[in-house]
Amino acid sequence: MGFVDIKTLHSSLVTNGPYAQLSFVESTGSTNSDLIEDLEAPTWSVRLANHQSAGKGRLGRAWTAPAGTQIICSILIRPKSLDQVGTIPLAVGVALCDVIPQATLKWPNDLQIEGKKLCGILAEARFEPSPAIVIGFGLNVTLDKADLPVPHATSLLLEGLPTDRTALTVKILEAIHRRLRQWAAGDLQLMDDYRAVSASIGRQVRVELPGGGQLFGEVDNVLDDGRLQVRGAEDGQLHALSAGDVTHLRLQQGPR
Repeated sequence: MGFVDIKTLHSSLVTNGPYAQLSFVESTGSTNSDLIEDLEAPTWSVRLANHQSAGKGRLGRAWTAPAGTQIICSILIRPKSLDQVGTIPLAVGVALCDVIPQATLKWPNDLQIEGKKLCGILAEARFEPSPAIVIGFGLNVTLDKADLPVPHATSLLLEGLPTDRTALTVKILEAIHRRLRQWAAGDLQLMDDYRAVSASIGRQVRVELPGGGQLFGEVDNVLDDGRLQVRGAEDGQLHALSAGDVTHLRLQQGPR
């Protein structure tokens, strides 16, 4: 099931690292919910769990796995400005690619290896009594094929990559801290780095639009504000999308 050395994590990330506090629980409903409901948690708080029973993915999807097979983590920050909040999950995606260079990102922030999902990222905001953003991720580490939540998922184990959850957690949280500080500083290099690891730019896609409808086309770019720019197959126009469920298509697929 894997072992996480909490003392090592606390020493590396809190005592001798950039985080304010770190807590670990064997099981919880959702690490995101734990932090978003903690009104006293300082900025740069971390919540880790060995298992979560009500993990949340994008668009309300569930995200589950057997205990001890993932890195389940949430980070709380209290940014001075909520401008460009939409690019926070993208920054975390870049941080994961920093640590797992074999991976790429399907817009907006699905970590993939050769089209197979390795990790999902979800950011949630609380505005009262004071603004706070919680960013959670669930990285598949030691899942085998029978454990995969969907056929198009994968894990570090299945990809032949390192699976030491303690070492990975330290590296990932250090990278996330660097990238979120870059985000807070408004450094546009962050989005250049995002585009460099994008699996969506140049791809033919189908986008399920909020409220219904579909857009078929080719991804032209990811803009500095995080929006996906798609050239429509039917109208030839550029569409800048802030939300939508993206499917990468094979060349022969298209609008019907």
